Amino acid sequence: MRKVLLVLLVLVAVGLVAADRLGVRIAQDKIGEQVAAQYNLQQQPGVTIHGIPFLTQAIGGDYDHIEVTIDSWTQQGVTVTGVKVDMRGVSAPLSEVTKGSAANVTARTATASAVIPYDVIQKEAPREVKRIGPKGDDLSVDLKGTFLGRPMTSTAIVKVKPTSRGITVTPVSVGSDGGPQIPVAMVRQQLTWTVPIADLPVGSRISEIQPTPEGLRVAATAENVRLNDLQQQQK
Repeated sequence: MRKVLLVLLVLVAVGLVAADRLGVRIAQDKIGEQVAAQYNLQQQPGVTIHGIPFLTQAIGGDYDHIEVTIDSWTQQGVTVTGVKVDMRGVSAPLSEVTKGSAANVTARTATASAVIPYDVIQKEAPREVKRIGPKGDDLSVDLKGTFLGRPMTSTAIVKVKPTSRGITVTPVSVGSDGGPQIPVAMVRQQLTWTVPIADLPVGSRISEIQPTPEGLRVAATAENVRLNDLQQQQK
């Protein structure tokens, strides 16, 4: 009898685990469908609901950590890649979810991050900019063109900063191949430009920028996010 009970308990446990994993897959797929529809995405994003067991979280309506990954995101004609939305402390009452409603679905914090490839940044740059790459917390750019009325080839160090209009790129120093350093003040206006992407999917303005080998990784964090409000912002 003990062996029979043990086998039954094992079967019940396996059944619960299977139901839990099936439930999380269905939930992830539904969330992906809603996000794709909300942002008019051509491809459904990947969704990961962290934490075990899932069913306990679903019944309680409280999720510790939900992560959404989107291949690309376009704003004002600028496309960024590797978009991730990391939501913590998500409250999604079961009664709302079963109705397909996001009216009372909230996240304590939502952080979105993405990579702006350097070729995208260069498209917005002055024609004198020929190459862009990382240089610590700044960027290094190769220049070729007319400066101060004469042709010149040079290298500049530029800093990046988030602004209300997007990401502003401003020269810090400019050197000349085979010549003295050019005073920054004399070419600042000519070599300053803005990449017009100010917000990320969480509806928050970019606050963090970090150069990487692939491009600028940007991030934004919003607190007490209501998913229904995000839907309304996209309309």
